[in-house]
Amino acid sequence: MSLVLDHVGLKVGQNIIIDDVSLTFERGVMNVLLGPTLSGKTTLMRLMAGLDKPTTGAIHVRGQNIVGVPVRKRSVAMVYQQFVNYPSITVYENIASPLRVARLSKAEIESRVQDAARVLRLEPYLDRLPAQLSGGQQQRTAIARALVKHAELVLLDEPLANLDYKLREELREELPKLFAATGTILVYATTEPGEALLLGGTTAALWQGRVSQIGATPAVYRRPANIDAARVFSDPPLNEMMVSRQGRAVTLPDGRSIDADLLLPDLPDGAYRIGFRVEDAQLGDASGGGDRFPGKVAVTEISGSESFVHLDVGFATWVSLVMGVHDWQPGAAAGISIDPTRIFVFDTAGLLIRAPDAEAARRLAALV
Repeated sequence: MSLVLDHVGLKVGQNIIIDDVSLTFERGVMNVLLGPTLSGKTTLMRLMAGLDKPTTGAIHVRGQNIVGVPVRKRSVAMVYQQFVNYPSITVYENIASPLRVARLSKAEIESRVQDAARVLRLEPYLDRLPAQLSGGQQQRTAIARALVKHAELVLLDEPLANLDYKLREELREELPKLFAATGTILVYATTEPGEALLLGGTTAALWQGRVSQIGATPAVYRRPANIDAARVFSDPPLNEMMVSRQGRAVTLPDGRSIDADLLLPDLPDGAYRIGFRVEDAQLGDASGGGDRFPGKVAVTEISGSESFVHLDVGFATWVSLVMGVHDWQPGAAAGISIDPTRIFVFDTAGLLIRAPDAEAARRLAALV
């Protein structure tokens, strides 16, 4: 069985919310929807679930168009980031509720509830009311209720956002196995590129209501087809700039020129859009020679053993990932240098021309 979205669109008034989306979701595969807030992930899931109806296009299951089929007649389970539980009944009864509606036997209900409770660490809380639980425990209850249904389609909309780090790591590994065992189609939405990479499978990169690219998750990350897909897979945001090459010189947005070999080796004359991720922005002193872009520190974010330094380079604010805890003060002079083997080059329409050359980067590192 597969779920097929065929040129699905949604328009509200004059606003296009979902723009001509075609996707196929298969069983036994981790299907990931990756995109920033308001990119259309939740809306697409609501269309798949039957909670909303598309303006255009069709949604097929087993070759049949299910647009217009009521939710109650579909085999679907959905878990939102904000948990939804029945406040007046126990955790056990919350988990068991869809099974009772389906009129399963007492023995089957008991078996499924206990299995889900064990996997989601809910066994000590089965007799409690949701109000007696933490937010993370309530979210696990909602996930357990989706798990026991053995639905044909399970939609998980940022389901782990409210859980603690250790449990998130465990469930990222366990959830795909659990739902695969039930033979469901699993679609998982996230805003986090790192989470998509950990989940693996197939990722559809969403940007402003459109699918900018779909493919094996590592492949989309390493070789985004366009700048929108690169933006989706970059957190903090992709560092970008427009440049033009003429002969041996590349003109930068601030008007100065640098040697073409330092930025665009082996590319013909023309205008280009360049992007590079934070881990490929090398922070150093404020000298402006060669490939160094001088600027001033705007803010420093310390995240565990890493620091994200935001640098105002005049025509843009770039971010550099620096290992360790650093206290760069706002206004401090600094500079960013770029390795030409680690940049994405796009044409002016945003289509990929060149992706980072991992082999070239290794050769360069060996020479340093």
